[in-house]
Amino acid sequence: MSRYVVRRLLIAVPVIFGISLVLFTILALAPGDPFEELATNPNVPPEVRMHLRSQFGLDDPLPVRYTRWLTSMVRGDWGFSFASRVNVDTLIMQRLPTSLFVLGSAQLLGLLIALPIGTYSALRPYSVFDQVATTLAFVGFSLPTFFTGLVFILVFSIWLDWLPFIYRADIAATGWRWWWENARQAAMPVAVLGLFQGATLTRFVRSAVIDVIRLDYVNTARAKGLSEGVTVVKHVIRNALIPVVTLLALQIPGIFTGAVITEQIFRIPGIGSLLITSILANDTPVIMAITFVFSCLVVIFNLIADLLYGWLDPRIAFR
Repeated sequence: MSRYVVRRLLIAVPVIFGISLVLFTILALAPGDPFEELATNPNVPPEVRMHLRSQFGLDDPLPVRYTRWLTSMVRGDWGFSFASRVNVDTLIMQRLPTSLFVLGSAQLLGLLIALPIGTYSALRPYSVFDQVATTLAFVGFSLPTFFTGLVFILVFSIWLDWLPFIYRADIAATGWRWWWENARQAAMPVAVLGLFQGATLTRFVRSAVIDVIRLDYVNTARAKGLSEGVTVVKHVIRNALIPVVTLLALQIPGIFTGAVITEQIFRIPGIGSLLITSILANDTPVIMAITFVFSCLVVIFNLIADLLYGWLDPRIAFR
């Protein structure tokens, strides 16, 4: 398996290089100037604007700029934010814990919903439980998160006045009070994203379990006298998780970029809101850093998914 991992990592290098080249070229050729406000400000001389463009190398040829940017990224220097006037890595690290907490909790909530409900629906196909779960799952992933978020705000914040609808990063509390306030303000965005993820994963889990439960080795396990619980957990769910792992491998990197719409609705100071702000401000270094790291995470988690396939199903060989 080690040879397989090394080979996949070697293949990932040109893939990541190609992705970085495409991203940088598109953003470099996109219209807009990060110093556009200075150009329209009569109090700022044109010489100052030209000096800033020269200082950041914005007038250099595209290959020179790309080489400089890629070399800096490899060294860990992600650049300087034109809008926030701080280093990009510092800006991202300020927002990353919030996104990891909210979106990681939502992903965990989705799994806790999807695995038991999807499995039980597959074990009792076309029962009342299955029909209700299927209907709710269709409703769950048909409704966009911005609509569900507004409904949650209307019900739990305005009508019932139970939960705050604006996420605050500067809670003036300590100890258990700080944890309680964080849980209250994260409850709605986590529920919105978790229910959406859970509805989507439930359909995948149900379909995968139905396909596996009809196979011969499951009937053989039952014929040997294994209990239904052991048969389902050890022989059915483990092999049914392969398509679910594929879906999760594509979703988990999205935790880094944040849930753009949900973060905007609940004013969450995460990576998603930072990305939107940077796009509106033509803050190219921040946009490049977020999109490039996201692309690298997609490549890495696809490799992790391939390795998990072999653990879930020993019949899969790494060659």
